[in-house]
Amino acid sequence: MLGTDGCRAGMVCHCSESAGRAPASPPGAVVFTTAPIPFAVREPLPGVDLDDVARPGLGMSLWFRTTDAQELHDRLAAAGVPIISPPKDSPFGRTFTFTGPEGYTLTAHGG
Repeated sequence: MLGTDGCRAGMVCHCSESAGRAPASPPGAVVFTTAPIPFAVREPLPGVDLDDVARPGLGMSLWFRTTDAQELHDRLAAAGVPIISPPKDSPFGRTFTFTGPEGYTLTAHGG
């Protein structure tokens, strides 16, 4: 279980000392307001065994902003990059998810 500093019980963690915490975080997660890219740490979803997953970063979510998500999607798709989730409109602008070169899932959003 994550503690209030975003670390599991018994772990030494100093991330909350150097990164500001968001005033609110979703259940099971801690959001940090680092700039220019905020990030969050969350507990694995129920039933997930991290020692038994094929793809790295399961449970990790990395989002980044781009000036034109649709154009980036089109360029990546044309280059043969695996697209996990096609572009769609969201509260964060146009978003899509793809697999990075190391196998991690990455989400780009416009705006």
